[in-house]
Amino acid sequence: MGAQLRVYRQKIRSAQTTKKITRAMELISASRIQKAQQRVAASTPYARAVTRAVSAVATYSNVDHILTTEPQNPTRAAIVVFTSDRGLAGAFNSQVLREASELRTRLENEGKQVVHYLIGRKAVQYFQFRRRESEAQWIGGTDSPDFETAREIGQTIVDKFVQPTDEGGVDEIHVVYNRFVSMLVQTPETVRLLPLEVVEGVGESDAEGVLPLYEFEPDADTVLDSLLPVYIESRIFNAMLQSSAAKHAATQKAMKAASDNADKLIRDYTRLANNARQAEITQQISEIVGGADALSSAK
Repeated sequence: MGAQLRVYRQKIRSAQTTKKITRAMELISASRIQKAQQRVAASTPYARAVTRAVSAVATYSNVDHILTTEPQNPTRAAIVVFTSDRGLAGAFNSQVLREASELRTRLENEGKQVVHYLIGRKAVQYFQFRRRESEAQWIGGTDSPDFETAREIGQTIVDKFVQPTDEGGVDEIHVVYNRFVSMLVQTPETVRLLPLEVVEGVGESDAEGVLPLYEFEPDADTVLDSLLPVYIESRIFNAMLQSSAAKHAATQKAMKAASDNADKLIRDYTRLANNARQAEITQQISEIVGGADALSSAK
């Protein structure tokens, strides 16, 4: 009984230590999620405004730009996968990797060769473990994304897009990331970034149903050349911010669940330890009473 009681007490101490760690991580994520939400809220209107501007140029001009023209027979596609550098976030990384895997299967069934660009150490480890190749990797900045990294990623994928496919270029670029919906919901989302297929805000008209007129200076080609890199960078940066906010929310939710489980373990092991201690006391009392009875019978 004494050995069993020691085991229960050791498990209680281990659960209490685990609870301290998970509770601290929960509080850290809770402190970071507010700032991450503010950054997402600040970047989203700009990304939408740039999207509407690019859509307007692409829709109301007769320019055949390489970034807005649909290829005749696409043969190569790129997938940009956004994960985190750290774990302990529940299904955050696994669900976005599963979404990317399903997208890859769908593209390969369409006869396209798929290449990957990885953001986050978890995606890199996933591909290394399965011995899959990737074109480029970015790690170390997923908790607090910076715009310079988004600019580097955007420039890399745009260079690949404008490069001929027989020289290693791609015909399509897709991004897969976790979108922050709420503190409890983070959903994986797939967006085709290039060729441009957005139409937000281009169908606006006045009360009489007349479509607005646009004038481009110096010309539509130059406007597209200037807007499209900004569009790509803003969409990449917004995806990074969405993924960061979703990761902090997922970590907070996972750590709260872990703390609750630790509390349950502490209660269960405390009850078992009390039962073991009570059984030990009862056994000792029984032995004392039995010994006293034996001595009185011997007289």
